[in-house]
Amino acid sequence: MSKALRIFQGSFGRVALLDMTAPLVVHAHSQCHVLLKSSGADTLFRVRGRSCYLSEDTAVLINTWEPHAYTHQPGAPQTLILALYIEPYWLSAIDGHFRSSAHPRFFPEPCVSLTPPVKRLAQRLTAEMLADGELDEQTLENLMCSVIMHFSGFRSLDGAPAASPLFSDYRIRKAITYMKANPRGSYEINQLSAIAGLSRPHFFAMFRRCTAMTPAVFANVLRVETAVAALAQGEDSIGALSAELGFDAQSHFTRFFRHHLGITPSDYRRVVNLVN
Repeated sequence: MSKALRIFQGSFGRVALLDMTAPLVVHAHSQCHVLLKSSGADTLFRVRGRSCYLSEDTAVLINTWEPHAYTHQPGAPQTLILALYIEPYWLSAIDGHFRSSAHPRFFPEPCVSLTPPVKRLAQRLTAEMLADGELDEQTLENLMCSVIMHFSGFRSLDGAPAASPLFSDYRIRKAITYMKANPRGSYEINQLSAIAGLSRPHFFAMFRRCTAMTPAVFANVLRVETAVAALAQGEDSIGALSAELGFDAQSHFTRFFRHHLGITPSDYRRVVNLVN
């Protein structure tokens, strides 16, 4: 089973060292997602319908709300992955030119060849996390700035809106606003299409066209983000959180969480460090 060695959660988003031995379902994140191999076997992700290989010389870059999957093959050797889930507003505070980090074309290529500076900073961040279990936010900031300067399209997107244009259609925004206010995910497509004022097939097609994902995948993103925020706070029991998110049984929640993040909710709570 996959496991997490370190997870840090704060205003920057999340930073995790993940020892991956199992695949993940198609999912997405509201953050910019950067994946770097720390050690172990080369592996791959599926992004934009492409196989993106992750090795010591490559990185996988995933835009906000971009669906992707991890395709670790059964029986393959484990891979230690440095996974960054970085909030666009945190990047915007570092440099106003990075305000386009929520744009769906911020990372024009999902798989890139690492430059020596990016590789050194990734190795330094991994070593710091393994050595003392602390997160050096300056190293994280330097790493993300180096990734952005080398691989993003922020220069061509200068002047783009800070919010993602994926949700530009007001009817889809109405449905999404309702979904965000009700992260239990217990709504039906008919209910969401009525909120949007569209027929069921028209709503489903437009939702996919606007967001590049189905309403179900989007709902799962909201459930995962609600879960990781609650688990880091450590206030509710996992059983209570499971019920709050609309799962019939805690075991169903555990399986759902593991399929999206690779580890169980109890493991996440055990290793996560909340950075204020």
